[in-house]
Amino acid sequence: MSGTAYGTIVLHVAPDAASGGPIGLVRNGDRIVLSVKDHSIRLLVSDEALETRRAEKKTEKRPVPRGYDMLYRDHVLQADEGCDFDFLRSTLGS
Repeated sequence: MSGTAYGTIVLHVAPDAASGGPIGLVRNGDRIVLSVKDHSIRLLVSDEALETRRAEKKTEKRPVPRGYDMLYRDHVLQADEGCDFDFLRSTLGS
């Protein structure tokens, strides 16, 4: 990554919000702990509060029976797995 500010920067969090990851439940004012040493990021919100937020969250269902939107939704891997189509993974050595 080029041209960023000085210091630690988080580029990718997986699973992403669209896939139901906890990043989609973060609200303004929430405390988050980032540890470079431990390679971790933690949202300091109780499990109960997260369950309440999850239940209150409106999920938008978009029927996409075909095309790139469907391929992206159903087959693109998370950032920590390369953000590529799952069917393009190498099968060498398996």
